[in-house]
Amino acid sequence: MLVKFSRHAKRRAKLYNISEPTIENILVNMDLTQGEHKVIKNVSGFRYPIKIVVAVEGDIITVITSYPLKKGRGQ
Repeated sequence: MLVKFSRHAKRRAKLYNISEPTIENILVNMDLTQGEHKVIKNVSGFRYPIKIVVAVEGDIITVITSYPLKKGRGQ
């Protein structure tokens, strides 16, 4: 699987200090089907869970955005 980052996703990751390898490790270990997905994972080193929105087309996973969920909202 190839993981690509949208411009927006790169900017959000930099804003919230989420490294691209961290996001890639989360996504590669998941079995995602075609379409859009919202992934919420607890990651060590972050106070809040990380929410990652992706679109899967064929063998390509495109990260649309990623950000920490404040106070557990959205779960």
